[in-house]
Amino acid sequence: MTKSLDFEKPIADLHLKIQQLKNLAHAENLNLDDEIQQILNRASLLKKEIYASLSPSQIIQIARHPNRPDTLSLIRLMSDSFTQFHGDRLFKDDPSIVGGLACISGVHVMLIGHQKGHDTKENIYRNFGMPHPEGYRKALRLMQLANKFSLPIVTFIDTPGAYPGIEAEERGQAEAIARNLKEMAGLDVPILTYVIGEGGSGGALAIGVCNQLLMLEYAVYSVISPEGCASILFRDAKLSDRAAKAMKMTAKDILHLGVADGIIPEPPGGAHHDWGLVASALKENILSHLNVYRTKTSQEVKNERYQKFRKMGSFKE
Repeated sequence: MTKSLDFEKPIADLHLKIQQLKNLAHAENLNLDDEIQQILNRASLLKKEIYASLSPSQIIQIARHPNRPDTLSLIRLMSDSFTQFHGDRLFKDDPSIVGGLACISGVHVMLIGHQKGHDTKENIYRNFGMPHPEGYRKALRLMQLANKFSLPIVTFIDTPGAYPGIEAEERGQAEAIARNLKEMAGLDVPILTYVIGEGGSGGALAIGVCNQLLMLEYAVYSVISPEGCASILFRDAKLSDRAAKAMKMTAKDILHLGVADGIIPEPPGGAHHDWGLVASALKENILSHLNVYRTKTSQEVKNERYQKFRKMGSFKE
């Protein structure tokens, strides 16, 4: 069972009615299949109607859903094998960023991503997917290792942003992010980045300097959270819906702006309804893109990455 979002309540009510009819049919030995099927059809049609006209703030709710598939789960579903690495060799291991060597249908890659939790205890352990500097330094260590052995890099973005606490600042949060941006720009191997949930601020971009940026259908990508934007611009975090609409942070908006290179469809109702289907779609997309880079030289790979970011924000009068 997955948690129903506010705008999904009419669908949840229909499914509750279906369950009640099933219980009644079982208890009274009645045949209510036709009635149940009619309500199922209504629920399916209603879901299509609701998801065809989602607002940006509703899409953000889906991107933040507590049951949305996380990086480690997707890696396990996609990979034939995965060896996780820990630590930045400077301070300690940061569980809000995970990574390691993976084999996907015989193709060896370095997989790195933000890691959130699915309950309070796990979220506290993972710091709600908000990395400290050692998390970004671990990610960079793994990327440099991949570069040394000519392994393509795949990153999964799912974070509200880098952790803004005083201890993170004391250990050089800004420097760690800035170094990742600089070093990723010069790596010889292709980098594929997938926004699987919420991509916020420099905390997302620190593992997102890539050749190709793909987004799940209901993922979001932005320079700041809508609540943070509303607090700064409107002096009221409650106006986050207004900010979300203005920020153009949905997958369709990001693709239209030329920041994303593609959108991966999600199962009906969002990725949290079928992790296996999402993992299969990601796996197919990764293998398809990596196949293109087999014939490209390291210089071509770097030039492509450079041109991708140079084109962002360009305009003609």
